[in-house]
Amino acid sequence: MDNRIVNDGKSIAIISYFWWIGLIIAFIMNNSKRNAFASFHIRQMIGLLLLNVAASILYNYVGSTVGMIIGLGTFVLWLIGLIGAFQGIEKSVPLVGDLFQDWFKGI
Repeated sequence: MDNRIVNDGKSIAIISYFWWIGLIIAFIMNNSKRNAFASFHIRQMIGLLLLNVAASILYNYVGSTVGMIIGLGTFVLWLIGLIGAFQGIEKSVPLVGDLFQDWFKGI
């Protein structure tokens, strides 16, 4: 990817990883520019946020151990995505990142 595109979208990509508030702010900021790098990381974070919601539901209704394992896994994936945004690379999070890119390709 072109360095100019990465540099233009890097701050938006980083903002998207800060909880759902940062995701909404990044989505609004990217709406007018439509930076490909920022969109990539926004899609990753939408998927991670939904995975975290699923972990919370599992924690409350299925069992604390299952929810905690998925929640911890989601945290590790979030950390990998955030590091990728800081480094300026488009690397999908392991296991589910490519699915997130496919599911949310309209964003």
